[in-house]
Amino acid sequence: MINGRSIEILMAEDSPGDVVLTRKALEHSKLKINLHAVSDGVEAMKFLRQEGEYSDVPKPDIVFLDLNMPRKDGREVLAEIKTDSVLKHIPVVILTTSDSEQDIENSYDLNANCYITKPVDMDQFVKVVSAIEDFWFTIVKLPGNGR
Repeated sequence: MINGRSIEILMAEDSPGDVVLTRKALEHSKLKINLHAVSDGVEAMKFLRQEGEYSDVPKPDIVFLDLNMPRKDGREVLAEIKTDSVLKHIPVVILTTSDSEQDIENSYDLNANCYITKPVDMDQFVKVVSAIEDFWFTIVKLPGNGR
């Protein structure tokens, strides 16, 4: 928990299976975590800006972002987040299948907070999500978001 409230995660991911795996990994958490999932970059930006159907959603404490999504890819979303004065403080974890050196460099050039290549093995995927949770929610101090 952050300041006595639930941790809010936005996952922008077009693979329903990866969302399910992430939910399962987070179920074992000792922390109260709400995982919100959207399937493309356009919906991610609407969620982050609390537009339309997302007008009542909480601001996320962290974003898990896939690079390869329809309509607007993760690179475009990352660039928008990190140049928006309201959103730029939200940590963005790139969680993608790409292990391309160019994708890694470009993501850090766009101010990603970290880059993780998704393992294909289910047990390893769960371990990665648990490690992300441990690091970002027990070690790192996250900025408050006005709630």
